[in-house]
Amino acid sequence: MISTEEKEIFAERLFSGNLYKLKQLASEISAEELAEYINGYKEIDFKKIFQVLDPEKAIKTFENLDFEIQMALLRSFSVEQLSSTLNQISPDDRTALFEQLPQETLQRYLSLLTDAERKTANQLLQYPEDSIGRLMTTDFISVRPDWTVQQTLDFIRTYGKYSETMNFIYVTDEQGFLLDDIKLNQLLLVPLDSKISDLMEEHYVSLQAKDDQETAIDAFKQYNREALPVTDFNGLLLGIITIDDIVDVIEEEDTEDIQKFGGTEALEDQYLKVSVREMINKRAVWLVILFVGETLTASAMGFFKTELDKAVILALFVPLIISSGGNSGSQAATLIIRAMALGEVTLENWWQVTKREFASGLALGTFLGILGFLKVLIWTIFSDVYGEHWLLVGLTVGITLIGVVMFGTLSGSLFPLLLKRLGKDPAVSSAPFIATLVDVTGIVLYFTLAYFILKGTLL
Repeated sequence: MISTEEKEIFAERLFSGNLYKLKQLASEISAEELAEYINGYKEIDFKKIFQVLDPEKAIKTFENLDFEIQMALLRSFSVEQLSSTLNQISPDDRTALFEQLPQETLQRYLSLLTDAERKTANQLLQYPEDSIGRLMTTDFISVRPDWTVQQTLDFIRTYGKYSETMNFIYVTDEQGFLLDDIKLNQLLLVPLDSKISDLMEEHYVSLQAKDDQETAIDAFKQYNREALPVTDFNGLLLGIITIDDIVDVIEEEDTEDIQKFGGTEALEDQYLKVSVREMINKRAVWLVILFVGETLTASAMGFFKTELDKAVILALFVPLIISSGGNSGSQAATLIIRAMALGEVTLENWWQVTKREFASGLALGTFLGILGFLKVLIWTIFSDVYGEHWLLVGLTVGITLIGVVMFGTLSGSLFPLLLKRLGKDPAVSSAPFIATLVDVTGIVLYFTLAYFILKGTLL
């Protein structure tokens, strides 16, 4: 992590125009840290930093920059610089850049690539947006099973610098079909005249290019790998996907889920980079939906106006009822959505979820129901605010709390599963949406029970 002192020195050397000292400082910091500094301080002249970087570090730094800064740099380059940069970026990072470009700019940039790089770029861009193919890189080391370890090491020395990672060496046949993958350290522990086929176990794990990115996330979690090979449906090796790309995807998906769960559409960029207008647009839709939902709550209360007029005391418990139901629903939804994201719960587990949440809802509802009844009892000891029929009022509140908490836990846990079954994102069963649903149900349940329990007394 680049320190505050280094940031201050960077700024000082940028503004002083001392490029020699700036180059010296930049050489002592990793490309990732340098990109982090540039991303966080956009008011600086970041173009000047790229003037002093060696070509390899400049490319690595560029790959870790935010899209807006990447575009600002590319627009400042000459045609030769632009072509050189686009051809040197790793295929997966270039795909991430290209997929955000307008069509006209994309075609112009593609025309600046070499034939080989253009073919690779077009190949990766043809995969679906959220597929593994969009994340993979074609920079990897592949060898033949009849090669010796000496031949393989010589090949790595010659071409290894172009590989995204060398933790694994991929074994393919003459047509390029994947046969196995071998850890690099295995080559260092056997005689140099050993054959690659002698090291093969053929227990490799691979992904398919058209699979969803969630499949890759699950595979990396399960097998604890730094990289995994990507093939077509026939087993032809197309590329590899590395853990750093998966970490980025996990961060994006978690951020998107949290935003949706909070009752807003997912933001396309970082919070401070999104315009106020876009922020309003993203939040307004859900606010309107929830507003309409809450009008149902008001309508439900209006339906029971007669009961309210006769027993105004019932209105005192409305906030208690709806908040308890909404909170229980939000808790259940949070637990289930997270469990689904981690692969702990699937659609096949719906009946287990139902039984567990029914038991939980009953226990929690009973506990809160007892507390609600005790509230009425204790207040009655010190005042007559609940009148002579306080016992019936307490029973109404207590039984309603049991029912609304049970409904909240069941709806909060099963609604995400229903959305998943319909092919939708479970995260859109956001806490506000569940709370609104339970609000209406709680009001109806509360006044219906009050009608039957208090009939002939307060009503």
